Amino acid sequence: MTDAHLPDPAVVVLAGAAGSGKSTWAAERFRTPEIVSSDALRAAVGSGPADLEATVDAFALLDQIVAARTKRSLTTVIDTLGLDPERRASFRRVAREAGLPTVLVIMNTAPALCRERNRERDRPVPAPVLTDQLRRIKRLLDAAQDEGWDQTLIIEQHNAADAPTVVQPTPDHDHDPGTKPRVILQVSRFPWPEDDPAGWLRDLALTADEIGFDGLALMDHLIQIPQVDRAWEPIPEPWITLGMLAGLDINLQLGTLVSPVTFREPGIIAKTVATLDVLSNGRAFCGLGAGWWLREHQAYGLDFPDDRQRLDRLQVCIETLRALWAPGTKAYHGRYVQLPETTCYPRPVSDVPIIVGGSGERRTLRIVAEQADGCNLPSEQTVLRSKIDILHRNCAALGRDPSSVEITVLDLPVIGADREDIALRVERLRGRTPAAVFAARHNAAVAVDHARRYRELADLGVRTIFVALPDLSGADDLARCTPLLAALRRG
Repeated sequence: MTDAHLPDPAVVVLAGAAGSGKSTWAAERFRTPEIVSSDALRAAVGSGPADLEATVDAFALLDQIVAARTKRSLTTVIDTLGLDPERRASFRRVAREAGLPTVLVIMNTAPALCRERNRERDRPVPAPVLTDQLRRIKRLLDAAQDEGWDQTLIIEQHNAADAPTVVQPTPDHDHDPGTKPRVILQVSRFPWPEDDPAGWLRDLALTADEIGFDGLALMDHLIQIPQVDRAWEPIPEPWITLGMLAGLDINLQLGTLVSPVTFREPGIIAKTVATLDVLSNGRAFCGLGAGWWLREHQAYGLDFPDDRQRLDRLQVCIETLRALWAPGTKAYHGRYVQLPETTCYPRPVSDVPIIVGGSGERRTLRIVAEQADGCNLPSEQTVLRSKIDILHRNCAALGRDPSSVEITVLDLPVIGADREDIALRVERLRGRTPAAVFAARHNAAVAVDHARRYRELADLGVRTIFVALPDLSGADDLARCTPLLAALRRG
């Protein structure tokens, strides 16, 4: 069944009469540890779920669990009758103090169905009590909008044969169904078998092409970065690796995200990218950055000048690429570069886009506006809006049409098959980071939720999303992305 998109993490409060199906609805959508049930707690501290004498102790435990989970920013589903307005207010207050959104789920199940289910219980609720509960649910339907919930869901079920349906969800994000960003797989870790690294890469690229990725990008570092893996894990030279992939029967765009200009002289980058473009029949792109990691430069005997000088090099590099890729072999005299000749054959067979990685507000985004075809920015939407605004202001100051600059983002999503799988992946990956913090940082969710988020990014102006799976193990692991790509194709 389809429900409205719920925030995650959140505090979800269920409200419904006995037999309304609250517990079943919650169990189908949330992990068992996320659901705090007053009936289950009565069974834990008393003789069973209907032991009313254990109610005080059960609710004391419930409040303690809710407080502990919300303090850790964990999704908490509160499964009680939900009919006490003071308790609902207390749950909202606890959620607000923890900075969590609140959701009220009202089970507006047909009274006849509630009574039928109640009669089938081992210990039915007395008929007058159930009638009162049904009346209070009806009053709650009118009062809920004034209680201050961030989202309210009204679930209706008229008979046992029908699935519960949402009749009044909070409106979902409104987007243009025709807006579809390109999605490029960014590979940053390489857990290949020692006896067949080429086969691992080949299978990964073929599978990415088959399931619908638009391209494949490689990270360009000399030592594996700590944000991804251990220093002694393999990280291949990207342009040689892309050359191998260019020979496969695929339609993926190929490039780096991004190559530091401190690693190679600009002319060598121009020659390398031009060759890749020719070998791939015009599918190359060039990601460039100023570089940031001192350690790898020292380890490989490379200069690592200060920020200003590295950004100077970035501008020199971009202009050199433009000059060497232009027609002819004449001398070039530009703003940042002087070349006695521009002989660079083979020339690219396409207009190779130059994507600058970085979001520095004082200079990097101005370099993008002045020289680049696009930029790569953080995918967090609040930050992204700010960076795009600054970029557009730089474009306006230079007289450039902002729409001519491609906005791309790098996203590191945790994609799971269901909530249980997501929780397991987060626990395995998070290290010492609190689970809720790690899950939020990586937008841990099922594939269709990531597709919804990607459409929101497209609405902000993002044309390309580079997806780097933090737990990528190989080609088979890309199956998790198939529903995401399919959902984006459907719009």
